[in-house]
Amino acid sequence: MIATLFDYGAGNLHSLAKALNRNGVEVRIDADPVSAAKSELLLLPGVGAFGSAARALEPGRVAIRDAIAGGLPCIGICLGMQLLFDSSEEGAGIGLGVFAGRVTTLEARRLPQIGWNTLEDTRDPAFVEAPLATAYFANSYVCRPVDPSAVIAWSTHESDRFAAAVRRERVIGIQFHPEKSSDDGVRFLAACVHEVTR
Repeated sequence: MIATLFDYGAGNLHSLAKALNRNGVEVRIDADPVSAAKSELLLLPGVGAFGSAARALEPGRVAIRDAIAGGLPCIGICLGMQLLFDSSEEGAGIGLGVFAGRVTTLEARRLPQIGWNTLEDTRDPAFVEAPLATAYFANSYVCRPVDPSAVIAWSTHESDRFAAAVRRERVIGIQFHPEKSSDDGVRFLAACVHEVTR
């Protein structure tokens, strides 16, 4: 299994690649979204801004959407999860639209949310395989899916309850950073890889 990390210029590529390597996944980094669409497993990493990441994806947006519709396994982390949605308040540009919905600012006094937070209502086989009760977040924006049944974990920052993870068939979006969530987070990332590629 070779996982492709899409490089849109600001992602946390090193720590994510290291976490995947720990679980026996070979990683290649690709800044070309058209060739990234031909991957065995596509990962959209976290860190960065929606607008610039959407611009980097744009030349291959249709190719990636078509590949995902055709069964390409994909995991989006933090900003990568947000790119799986239609659009974002954070910046201009079009997301991949795998999940219907918009990314909005967290409704909270303290932004960004940085640090550990509890995961609620975890209900996907990935959480069964690798239980994760708390995770590390670094975000000011969150995804608001049109269909709440896509949500496989929730979290709450101040009074704002938001989607911490979503899933649709072979696509998982994770708002937190599993690669920064200690050994349990790394095991959870491995479980996500297993779930989308089996």
